[in-house]
Amino acid sequence: MTSYKYIFVNTQPAHVIQSDEEALSIAKALSQQFREDAVHRDQTRTLPFAEIDAFSQSGLWAITVPKQYGGAEVSSWTVAQIIALFSGTDGSIGQIPQNHFYALEVLRTTGTEAQKKKLYQEVLDGRRFGNALAEFKSKTASQKNTYLTPYQHGYLIQGEKFYCTGSIYAHRIPTLVKDDNGLEYLAFVPRDAEGVTVIDDWSGFGQRLTGSGTVKFDQVYVDAEDIVPFSTVFSKPSLVGPYAQLMHASIEVGIARASFEETLIQVENARPWIDAEIEYATQDPLTLYELGQIAVDVKASELLLNKAAHFIDFIKTKVTKENIAEASIHVARVRAHSTETALQAASKLIELAGSRGSQRKTGLDRYWRNARVHTLHDPVRWKYYFLGNYRLNHILPPRRGTL
Repeated sequence: MTSYKYIFVNTQPAHVIQSDEEALSIAKALSQQFREDAVHRDQTRTLPFAEIDAFSQSGLWAITVPKQYGGAEVSSWTVAQIIALFSGTDGSIGQIPQNHFYALEVLRTTGTEAQKKKLYQEVLDGRRFGNALAEFKSKTASQKNTYLTPYQHGYLIQGEKFYCTGSIYAHRIPTLVKDDNGLEYLAFVPRDAEGVTVIDDWSGFGQRLTGSGTVKFDQVYVDAEDIVPFSTVFSKPSLVGPYAQLMHASIEVGIARASFEETLIQVENARPWIDAEIEYATQDPLTLYELGQIAVDVKASELLLNKAAHFIDFIKTKVTKENIAEASIHVARVRAHSTETALQAASKLIELAGSRGSQRKTGLDRYWRNARVHTLHDPVRWKYYFLGNYRLNHILPPRRGTL
């Protein structure tokens, strides 16, 4: 267990991406670079500080900044494709910017003009946001015990968070806090503020490099201008919930597709099963049948992701209760499907690779471990419940970040 006082790697301004096409081009090249040492990083749990710095310096962490503030404001489909690309290369790296983009969407929804100008510019310059939303020691997931109290020209934060994905690598840690009246806020706490302690105690068997451990706040001062309302994010219709879930689905689609592509490579190099009476494993009819099933499921998840992303963009300027409910249903469909597809594809990778696929040096197990840990984020059984209740009884799903 290590406590980090983060030293920012790069102080130079980041590249500013101008379009969806440029963003995708950079993402394809950079994700391939990250592939080279992915197995080593996972097996040795080498935290990817240099990779994350290169990731944000490339401009990819600023692609959702609105055009009026100097960003590319790329489509939700472009964001989904980019997260899927990096997740296929390294599931941890694909997940790390998810909460960064989530915080930017909260800022877009409830932030003031002054807050947007300030924080968007920081992101354009290359600053990264982590997260301190969830708590591990409360009785229920919805119960929060991290509070802020007025102090001088701002507030003091006291509390402890867990599952703080990306905070080890962050310049600011958006932190969910409550005031004495029970109202919630998202405080964009500077990572190097006095009283902030980031502890690397994440021990998940998958997504090992996300840094999803503990952050402690001991009377941490934060300026009033760095706090945005959060209570209203889900009390009224907004895209925050569907957008968050779209990114989670992208992680799973990326892992599923990469698992399938790796399976093709492994089958080409596998020995045929003796009873098949064939010369090459690629001729095995039962293997071909399994590959066909996975190919269909992976493509279906990709298409569902595409449809959900385009629907979110379609209603971006038409936010209503009904539209947000429909968007939530779109992303629930892909999350339900991508959860099962990622787990199945990753499992079949090892099965069809044969005994050789179980060898630790191949690192094939990381796909399943990453998929299994990430898909625990929201139980897929509840996705199906809300989908069924919506279709049969016309009951709108809840407006939360979990659907």
